[in-house]
Amino acid sequence: MRLTKSILIAAVACGSAFSQATPAGSDWLMDGADVFRTAWQKNETILNPQNVKNMQILWKLQLDNVPQQMHSLFPPMILNNVRTSSGNKQIAIVQGISDNLYAIDAVEGKILWKKHWDYPTPSNVRLNNDDPLCPEGALAAPIIGPVGPDGRRPLWALAGDGRLHKLNPADGEELAQPVQFIGANAKAYALNIFDNVLFTTTAQGCHGNPNKMWALKLDDPTHTVMSATPKSGGLWGRSGAAIDSNGVAWAPTGDGRYEKETETYGNGLIGAKVVGNELKIVDYFIPSNWSWLQKRDLDFQVTPAIFKYKGRELMVTASKECRVYLMDVKNAGGDDHQTPLDRTPLICNEEVNFAAAGIWGSMATWEDAQGTRWVLTPFWGPSHPKFKVPVSNGPVTKGGIAAFKVEEKNGKLQLTPAWLSRDMDQAEPPVIANGVVFAIASGENTFQAYPDLGLRDSSKMRIAASTHATFYALDGQTGKELYSSGNQVKSWVHFGELAVANGRVYMGTYDSILYCFGLPGTK
Repeated sequence: MRLTKSILIAAVACGSAFSQATPAGSDWLMDGADVFRTAWQKNETILNPQNVKNMQILWKLQLDNVPQQMHSLFPPMILNNVRTSSGNKQIAIVQGISDNLYAIDAVEGKILWKKHWDYPTPSNVRLNNDDPLCPEGALAAPIIGPVGPDGRRPLWALAGDGRLHKLNPADGEELAQPVQFIGANAKAYALNIFDNVLFTTTAQGCHGNPNKMWALKLDDPTHTVMSATPKSGGLWGRSGAAIDSNGVAWAPTGDGRYEKETETYGNGLIGAKVVGNELKIVDYFIPSNWSWLQKRDLDFQVTPAIFKYKGRELMVTASKECRVYLMDVKNAGGDDHQTPLDRTPLICNEEVNFAAAGIWGSMATWEDAQGTRWVLTPFWGPSHPKFKVPVSNGPVTKGGIAAFKVEEKNGKLQLTPAWLSRDMDQAEPPVIANGVVFAIASGENTFQAYPDLGLRDSSKMRIAASTHATFYALDGQTGKELYSSGNQVKSWVHFGELAVANGRVYMGTYDSILYCFGLPGTK
């Protein structure tokens, strides 16, 4: 494998990847903000519900990443106070699907360094230039790991050939030899790390690779790869696995059957944990209507969010059916593995659309200053006419964000509907910071079936029919629109997510432009 590196704007020093004398500031170290995938920036102090109406595009940067099928840029990682030869900087680490990794000065919007991985395509890989399900390239969002024994805080990135790289965020230098983690051109999802074990998931059997959850002990000199399989259509939660405080990694299992006797866990959720040198499935949840979900292609494919509430550790997830499920991670689904603590009514998808409606991506959760625990879900398509909320922000026909409060009533936990956002053209997973919910209307054409053509999931057709993304800031208490980018963003987003830190919110679009939103004069 050949690696190439370009220092494009500023030369940065080889040295400590992260200053230990970090001043006040916030980071965004991984997809979904943390190992629990809450999507909650707890340390934001600049943006708030009173001032976000003044947000604007602070900068936008055209990157040379080449989109593959529907994919382009992945959500940035934000590191505060990275020591470089030109001083300490706030850096955004952005991965592009065409095996590019960029470090960007988050204040100036300039590239500091770029890494590109170049490798031969294996002979057994057959590339389909019109298949959105199995693009080639680097698909798993990278992660900033904890400080290691050497005092460095490394960046972990998974190249399209399946090799795991340990890098210095300050300059992109390799800190160790790459390790073969998964197969080439597997469809991998966002990396996660718990107790020095790195996780990813794969889906859809792309290019002959199995659908599994994968784990690797980062301090194992033998680099033994561990895996667990639900024997299903794939673990394609947008943000990979969420990990609870006991080290159990939870991931949705996609389309498939449920057979307890053969340990087949399709259309549900598995929890896997490293035991010795094995990754073992230790718990699972299967909805009672899994067979109907399978028949209608309404996969469980939403990365859960995990949180504490009144001394318990809870988890929420969803599927294309458009319901949210609440569970306790100590006993997901109860004794029969099919009984959640609560299940919401249908939020959307009255017409049972498998492609252009339902809940897609990942969940979000936060706690406000009054101690109220909130759960947020994005959804596509019209809201269900029977789904009622105390606060509505207008008719929803294309998608939106639904908010719930976690409450205890009569000794039982429940998800109580709280508000619906304004209409959004295919809402993507939100993030939360300082009482503000930030969200994207992707503008993507998500249709996969047509009256005159039947089933046809074509990248070319969908790309041509997509429009533009819109960035929103919403009041976390009511869902009221506080800011909209309107028509300023010219391209759209596929499976896009946001990152927020230090008064800035970042969004990448299909045309490989990275946008930075914030308040005028923000430094």
